[in-house]
Amino acid sequence: MSCSCSSTPSFFAPFVSSRSSRFALSSSNSRPRIHCALGGTVAEPKITTAAEPLLLNAVRGEDVERPPVWLMRQAGRYMKSYQIICEKHPSFRERSENVDLVVEISLQPWKVFKPDGVILFSDILTPLSGMNIPFDIVKGKGPVIFNPLGTAADVEQVREFVPEDSVPYVGEALTILRKEVDNKAAVLGFVGAPFTLASYVVEGGSSKHFTKIKRLAFSQPKVLHALLQKFATSMARYIQFQADSGAQAVQIFDSWATELSPVDFEEFSLPYLKQIVDTVKQTHPELPLILYASGSGGLLERLALTGVDVVSLDWTVDMAEGRRRLGPNIAVQGNVDPGVLFGSKDFITNRINDTVRKAGRGKHILNLGHGIVVGTPEENVAHFFEVAKGLRY
Repeated sequence: MSCSCSSTPSFFAPFVSSRSSRFALSSSNSRPRIHCALGGTVAEPKITTAAEPLLLNAVRGEDVERPPVWLMRQAGRYMKSYQIICEKHPSFRERSENVDLVVEISLQPWKVFKPDGVILFSDILTPLSGMNIPFDIVKGKGPVIFNPLGTAADVEQVREFVPEDSVPYVGEALTILRKEVDNKAAVLGFVGAPFTLASYVVEGGSSKHFTKIKRLAFSQPKVLHALLQKFATSMARYIQFQADSGAQAVQIFDSWATELSPVDFEEFSLPYLKQIVDTVKQTHPELPLILYASGSGGLLERLALTGVDVVSLDWTVDMAEGRRRLGPNIAVQGNVDPGVLFGSKDFITNRINDTVRKAGRGKHILNLGHGIVVGTPEENVAHFFEVAKGLRY
């Protein structure tokens, strides 16, 4: 499974190996266009806008010198500097709801690794308090919803989210981050998708089998749809707020949507994702929207129907196959296995090269296929970025 480039100059310098023979280069007066052996093509690159961050140019299909790179769960977790902050401020909510701490933590990876995307330090559950859903994030346990929802009366008590009133610190932090990063990278915001948020608040936290949310979906679908609609309206507004505050791209996490069968995804997730995208595009047509759902191999074609600009692939999907299934008009993000960062430097290098080779030229953001794992060696993260930023199309 490989892609051949009917295009121009030197491909990736690190690819000078036996694998390089898989790339057929030819000269042409037309713009380069990538043809995948698996079928389909990658959209034709356009002229790069130098003033824009590399990540934005890549998403828009402009001709960039290399794929931009950042890591999911990039801020904190594995970094010693973050662990020191955790010792001083053990509450996750304190760390994620204090402007100074949010900015400091968000910038920690930026100062050390200079990724092409700087993502806000926050959580997808942050809006819940503003929607009259009390919660906490407990160390060693994760999210805890104090009063899980399960009835129509419960859903009636959920307020639609007004970010300006409920989370002004998010807007302030994004504004500061935009100034600090100064367009040298894209500032990323993020939100949770309606079904994933609903899963947390119905289950009462994380879940293995999603019994409660599925019971609600299949026995009282009207109740779940009412909740999903409130989340869809609120998350669209939250994305707009983040964009107005400084976010240059926003990622939507629908982590638990892949617990649904395709037919149930089409009822309980897809319409609400489409609604969010359509609403945001009316006010912010140029804002790139990225969609991530872990374990999404069975739903890729349906993810493309949401209208997002980028689909983030997890590592269980072959990158070249994912490209073919999504089609040429959608950019891809990913999809190195986070566990690779526990390997040797040569192993990490080879996996990066393989991923980028399969992604083809353009419309690709290099990333992990899931969040970076606690305990990942910082020197391996540094190597990941060093290799990634040394690539050249």
